[in-house]
Amino acid sequence: MNKMEAQKSNLSELKAMFDKDETFAFRDFCCKKDPTIEFCIVFVEGMADKNSIHDQIIKPVADSDLSDDLDINQMINTLSKEVISAANVYQKNKLEDIIQDLLSGHTALFVNDFDKAIIIDTVDFVERAVSEPDSEKTVSGPREGFTENISTNIVLLRRKLKTANLKLRFREIGTETRTKICICFIDNIVDKKLVEEVEQRLDKINMDGILDVGYIQELIKDTPTTPFKTVGDTERPDVMAGKLLEGRIAIFCDGTPIAITVPFIFVEYFNASEDYYNNFYFATFNRIIRWFSFFLASSVPAIYIALITFHQEMVPTQLLLSISSSRQNVPFPTIVEAVLMLFVFELLRETSVRIPSVIGQTISIVGALVIGQAAVEAKLVSAPMIIVAALTGITSYAIPKMQGELILTRLVFLLAASFIGLYGYLFGVIGMFIHLASLRSFGIPYMINIASLKPADAKDVVVRAPWQKMKTRPKLVAQQNVQRAADKTGTGDEVEKK
Repeated sequence: MNKMEAQKSNLSELKAMFDKDETFAFRDFCCKKDPTIEFCIVFVEGMADKNSIHDQIIKPVADSDLSDDLDINQMINTLSKEVISAANVYQKNKLEDIIQDLLSGHTALFVNDFDKAIIIDTVDFVERAVSEPDSEKTVSGPREGFTENISTNIVLLRRKLKTANLKLRFREIGTETRTKICICFIDNIVDKKLVEEVEQRLDKINMDGILDVGYIQELIKDTPTTPFKTVGDTERPDVMAGKLLEGRIAIFCDGTPIAITVPFIFVEYFNASEDYYNNFYFATFNRIIRWFSFFLASSVPAIYIALITFHQEMVPTQLLLSISSSRQNVPFPTIVEAVLMLFVFELLRETSVRIPSVIGQTISIVGALVIGQAAVEAKLVSAPMIIVAALTGITSYAIPKMQGELILTRLVFLLAASFIGLYGYLFGVIGMFIHLASLRSFGIPYMINIASLKPADAKDVVVRAPWQKMKTRPKLVAQQNVQRAADKTGTGDEVEKK
């Protein structure tokens, strides 16, 4: 097959494939100076900017001084370099690549049945404006969040990291969706072995469609069966920039406002972007509240069941009498009460999330009050159990990224305590810590900061130390350039000793 037949095949196949697709536009025109030179542009309506197509392609090409005497390669190069005024212009001859560019919003220009198509960037998507993400609101700090456009997200990140060491590596995954993803890291900080590991895991993904980073999170995590995250996520550019400065790697996925970071360790559940913008005393206090909330949200129902069912002697007499009187005429055992109320609370939470936000909060509050009061008056549950369920639910909101993990952990502790009391609860806690200690996130121990005995490793766990004391990056994450800043009178050696 010669070049001319190949190009005819390309254009005819395009017309055949999208013959009944009215969004695909085929526009034939010719050169005014030499009508024998024929052109055909192809674009997808709604994805390409028609004004750009007219001003940057059709008008200059039709008015050009091309001559049929020119070699076809010279003609293509002249159009690409001198005539077409668009910012990004390149040439392709594979039909699959041309289709992919068309479906990405670009415009293809065919000349005289030549085997190459000139691809012009005319992308014009309707996209959401940059705004503060609802899932990571903050009182102090930037008010911008990622959008569904990967190019916009990269621009937001570059505004935070104005360095030539910020490296971007693009690739496509998903045999049908051909989803564009971007791997970001700071070259003089990140561990090169970590970059290789991330690329290898992404290359192993073999699916027909990747629609969100949630697919990638599940496919590249170290232990797929664990309920705990080993791959982090965020919608905030400032959080992402902070992670990269610690030596982590970010992965953007086109079509989603959420970006993921690796590695992810357990203490990151309790960190918030505001911790680094507020006074370190106040930030430390807030972190203590989050850690205490984790204990309450996971353990309060189990401890209540254990004390009421197995260890009444540990409860003050007056309190025990009060609880006993409130449980009179309640037909269900305490464990059934707890499971029922926790299920109702999670049901109200899920309902408030799925319905319109205008009435979501109202329904959750009114539903909890009405159902709780009615259940107590009907003697289906006791009043103390309502308090336990409410305390458990409220404290779980202090760690919003741990909702799923808390539900499962709470249930395991509750069932263990219902069999052998506090011993069962303690066995559940020990089992959870053994499981957490066995996890790895891209080779990094999941509990590294908690298990470490070095004071330097505890500066950003429960206590958020002053910036003057946090002059080194996490050593196991950032293998090179560990030092954040040096003293004015010294070098990195003095920082390391601290």
